[in-house]
Amino acid sequence: MKFFSYILVYRRFLFVVFTVLVLLPLPIVLHTKEAECAYTLFVVATFWLTEALPLSVTALLPSLMLPMFGIMPSKKVASAYFKDFHLLLIGVICLATSIEKWNLHKRIALKMVMMVGVNPAWLTLGFMSSTAFLSMWLSNTSTAAMVMPIAEAVVQQIINAEAEVEATQMTYFNGSTNHGLEIDESVNGHEINERKEKTKPVPGRYPDCRCLNFGSWFTFSFPAALIILLLSWIWLQWLFLGFNFKEMFKCGKTKTVQQKACAEVIKQEYQKLGPIRYQEIVTLVLFIIMALLWFSRDPGFVPGWSALFSEYPGFATDSTVALLIGLLFFLIPAKTLTKTTPTGEIVAFDYSPLITWKEFQSFMPWDIAILVGGGFALADGCEESGLSKWIGNKLSPLGSLPAWLIILISSLMVTSLTEVASNPATITLFLPILSPLAEAIHVNPLYILIPSTLCTSFAFLLPVANPPNAIVFSYGHLKVIDMVKAGLGVNIVGVAVVMLGICTWIVPMFDLYTYPSWAPAMSNETMP
Repeated sequence: MKFFSYILVYRRFLFVVFTVLVLLPLPIVLHTKEAECAYTLFVVATFWLTEALPLSVTALLPSLMLPMFGIMPSKKVASAYFKDFHLLLIGVICLATSIEKWNLHKRIALKMVMMVGVNPAWLTLGFMSSTAFLSMWLSNTSTAAMVMPIAEAVVQQIINAEAEVEATQMTYFNGSTNHGLEIDESVNGHEINERKEKTKPVPGRYPDCRCLNFGSWFTFSFPAALIILLLSWIWLQWLFLGFNFKEMFKCGKTKTVQQKACAEVIKQEYQKLGPIRYQEIVTLVLFIIMALLWFSRDPGFVPGWSALFSEYPGFATDSTVALLIGLLFFLIPAKTLTKTTPTGEIVAFDYSPLITWKEFQSFMPWDIAILVGGGFALADGCEESGLSKWIGNKLSPLGSLPAWLIILISSLMVTSLTEVASNPATITLFLPILSPLAEAIHVNPLYILIPSTLCTSFAFLLPVANPPNAIVFSYGHLKVIDMVKAGLGVNIVGVAVVMLGICTWIVPMFDLYTYPSWAPAMSNETMP
């Protein structure tokens, strides 16, 4: 019995050793670069899926194993761990740090909820819309951690409204604090670590592809996000509250006690923020400027500002914009620092910028940066060893299937795996496999990679699927079966909308029916 207890205690250590040894015959017996890279891929994939080691620690394994197998020199592997993506991430985190430091995210969320009113259906849509908007610019984890306490305060007030309406009114008149309305920045006493941000990595295996940037990504994904938001709202309404169109659109209806209490909660929380401050205005202006510069860099239908640097095409990217705006957050004054002289006079001696380096460090998800770098290194290793080409050749019989069926199969596989693995790990595993598949069957790689990448975000079934799910589940209002029922519908909606998009409005944006010149070893030909 004691022996089994030791196994239980050291199960992760034993699993790591077991995995390394069990897979070892692959490179020893075959002794080819493809087999050695496959061994590295299997080990990394196993540790990512099981989290036997921390994700970021596992992401460092390619930097150890690829040079040892002679697939890539150490210097070349190391260069994969910091690329253009990381500069983009740094700039975006500068913006996110300022937004959260000065509570601009709370003001946006509360204002949007106030605009839609207190009818349960519209209130749900208001929370969903504000959360969706914020998660476009902040991490999903920090957005959920910010919105959930507000939603919890509203829910608790609705539950207690009828029984405590008189006591609540007395509390307001006496001017005392209603502690049920206080927004706690932690979830059940546990602070949310902002470093758990799940950023979708996109390994650059196609350096000559210039068609994907912030503007083009936003253009094709924003309509999909809107459709998924509305359909998910309808599904959740029908599942939990019923869907009564007559009640929802009835004008001049008298508000119930619950709705009045709900409106009061939201109004109070907004009033706590006070009037909008200088720091919030500056952050909002920089936020808008960053978005406009991203859109206008290379919009596609008209020349963008990048045309001003035509002598150096492709040199200025979205990361250039992110870094430019990001640096301004360290430069623009937020408030003046003062000190008292020996004579009692208060004088200014310095100023504090919008964000400090220490604040930036606390928000910067370095673990995600390493994880993405590991994905880049793994993708480069698959290419250098010839494993990508070997996989593509083995998968080429799938070319007999219709392209839409291949996309559907890959999307469902990604959606299923992302329920038990992190979003970055899931897409990092699939992209090196799907890319050579697309090349082998003469299909534009974006035709398969775009929907698969979007589907990594559809992890709604289980509380452990991602940190935002865990945050919501921790409040104790949902059972696992509730999340499964709600998540299954949202997952189906998501995959269906992605399939719709990839077959309609996304096709002409990237000419997906034509094999591109930037993809290797294929001629520019039309798909059958």
